[in-house]
Amino acid sequence: MDVKDKVAVITGGAGGIGLATARLFLEQGVRGVAVVDFSEEGLQLAKKELTDSRVIWVQADVSVASGVQKYMKETEEAFGRLDILFLNAGVEGVVRPMVDYPEDVFDQVIAVNVKGVWLGMKYGFPLLERSGGGSVIITSSVAGLGGTPAVSAYVASKHATIGLMRTGALEGAPHKIRVNTIHPSPVDNRMMRSLEEGFAPGQGAAAKENFTKMIPLGRYGTNEDIAQLALFLASDKSSFITGATYVVDGGMKA
Repeated sequence: MDVKDKVAVITGGAGGIGLATARLFLEQGVRGVAVVDFSEEGLQLAKKELTDSRVIWVQADVSVASGVQKYMKETEEAFGRLDILFLNAGVEGVVRPMVDYPEDVFDQVIAVNVKGVWLGMKYGFPLLERSGGGSVIITSSVAGLGGTPAVSAYVASKHATIGLMRTGALEGAPHKIRVNTIHPSPVDNRMMRSLEEGFAPGQGAAAKENFTKMIPLGRYGTNEDIAQLALFLASDKSSFITGATYVVDGGMKA
């Protein structure tokens, strides 16, 4: 889908959505992908699933400038350019009422989910500009479009990414840099297992059933569902789309 010979960075790349997107980008003919993740163990497991010479693997903390500078530098050294920046790294925090929410966990969620996106654009824009433009895709959530009790940090962080996206779209437009957000419903992966357990300790399956009832299409999203949307926004098929929120939720927010 018009991503042939482009170079992509995917943060949170060893996780479900990130790895599925890396695989799809490679199938569509990208020149290279930098898979970035905080977890060295996660990267080692991902390497076993995705064996392709066009991939570089970068362990980095997206919430600190040195970590972001590291993955940008290694991408440019390996491939000479950057065309697609998928800011997908995120953490869910814990499930607690606001009055009981741990401050350190709140700080961590904001650091990864918000500051990580800001730093990604701060250090990614110059590379994209040198490439003549490109696409920035930010993973938000349906939680960024409304409130949900007991996950205040996560909800706040996903709302904040919309503000960063809209600002980035305006600042990037003169340089042909497009910026958009993706808003998934529950996706069948590790993060949702954690949230299910948080909402219903010891009864994760029942929590999943309750979440599923909230989705008109009657199922969770898959990592591949989200990857397909990321591919569209990364490609030239979406060349006139910027500053937009893309909901991929089976009708949950209808």
